[in-house]
Amino acid sequence: MLVQTYSAVVNGLDVTTVIMEVSTAAGSSFHLTGLGDEAVREGRDRVMAAVQNNGYEIPIRDITVNLAPADIRKAGTGFDLPMALALLVATETIQINLDGYMFVGELGLDGRLQPIKGALPIAIQARKEQFKGLIVPKANAREAAVVNRLQVYGMESLGQVIRFLKGEENVEPTLVDTRKEFYEHQTDYPLDYSDVRGQESVKRALEVAAAGGHNLIMVGPPGSGKSMMAKRLPSILPPLTLAESLETTQIHSVAGILKQGSSLITQRPFRSPPHTISEVALVGGGSNPMPGEISMAHNGVLFCDELPEFNKHTLEVMRQPLEDHIINISRANYSVTFPCNFMFVASMNPCPCGYYGDPTHHCVCTPGQRQRYLNKISGPLLDRIDIQCEISPVPFSQLSKMQPGESSADIRKRVIEARAIQTERFKSVKGIHCNAQMTERMIHLYAGPDAEGFKRLRDAMERLSLSARAYSRILKVARTIADLDGSTDVRAEHIGEAISYRKLDRADWAEQSL
Repeated sequence: MLVQTYSAVVNGLDVTTVIMEVSTAAGSSFHLTGLGDEAVREGRDRVMAAVQNNGYEIPIRDITVNLAPADIRKAGTGFDLPMALALLVATETIQINLDGYMFVGELGLDGRLQPIKGALPIAIQARKEQFKGLIVPKANAREAAVVNRLQVYGMESLGQVIRFLKGEENVEPTLVDTRKEFYEHQTDYPLDYSDVRGQESVKRALEVAAAGGHNLIMVGPPGSGKSMMAKRLPSILPPLTLAESLETTQIHSVAGILKQGSSLITQRPFRSPPHTISEVALVGGGSNPMPGEISMAHNGVLFCDELPEFNKHTLEVMRQPLEDHIINISRANYSVTFPCNFMFVASMNPCPCGYYGDPTHHCVCTPGQRQRYLNKISGPLLDRIDIQCEISPVPFSQLSKMQPGESSADIRKRVIEARAIQTERFKSVKGIHCNAQMTERMIHLYAGPDAEGFKRLRDAMERLSLSARAYSRILKVARTIADLDGSTDVRAEHIGEAISYRKLDRADWAEQSL
């Protein structure tokens, strides 16, 4: 007897519908075909135990299970449920109709359904293929139910699925009011810039970075508040759109880091990997390629604290993703692509001892040591960071102030207004949404300064020995500052502020006093 049922496999963010075919004949062997990995092959033992522990007995037959299309690699444990159902029907152990449903779920030995990765992209594929229903583990139900116009049934066990398909148990589909949940929690930020005392210049630099989508690095001694302010950056970024939220949630779903019972991610992600992180964990990969930290920071912020302490080669692999906003992971027989459009924010001490420029501590490092410490960050990587700001410890007089600083909501309002200007400016250019993404031609077209601004820029380049790469970065940042100011022209004061954000490009930075 031949039985077919449907499931799905996730490769990257791409989902392929899998037809699970089970054929039985006289004999006593079991064959699994269709390029399944070890987890798929082990599913046979889980299925047999789950079926037996739920009161069913599969007769001894020659069984062939095929996962079509057979030329696509299948990975994961989500094929357990459709395999169990197809085996039970093919061996005539039960009589149920499997047509119209897609099934995914891992089986425990007692028949309970365990959560799987990638439920959201699978639900999107099920709707695309016009299945009347998707049956998933109960823990994945809310995640999958984000997809409208699809009946999603969250089940607790194999027995419940069988009773539902027989019509012996009524299970209501899981309903999620996607838009309501999304907009209710869109601006619920646990951290706020009103908690930060002083550091007005650094908060201004972060506002400029948020308004233009610029990458940023903060340089300052320990305890000056670098991490504190970086963690609050998502609170001043424009809120996620529904499309961005759906894309971000898909990545987290594939990575398996969504909390059980959760639905959409409503706030921009903030990822802060440790400096000991490996290349694979940072950019993604593995035998079964999973998204790395840069992809999980998609549409959000990637924060690297103490940047020079990261392995240099690990940092260098970020150069291409920072430029292209995608990461390609290639294997011998296939490749996967993950998006990684994020703001890169980093912090570092100014020297090995950490106290160069600190008015309360004496630095024991020589200029050569400071320069070697800075050289741990390569020029090509530094080239992709538009804003370099210095930060000093907050004096007691400011720390002791009882009045709160400016709130994130006020800053965010200005950022949204500046982003709206940029959206209008680049509406005819595909793939460009903010000033940080401007090409050289667009810089000359939209960010050309007036005569006084050009003179100030030329003088700064000569006097401060700024590198050539600083030129375009200054103009990009100046354009953002002008947008925050509501100015159509890039004026001298905008250029002046942008120049102040290129401290590390100065040839003699390590020899000067902060």
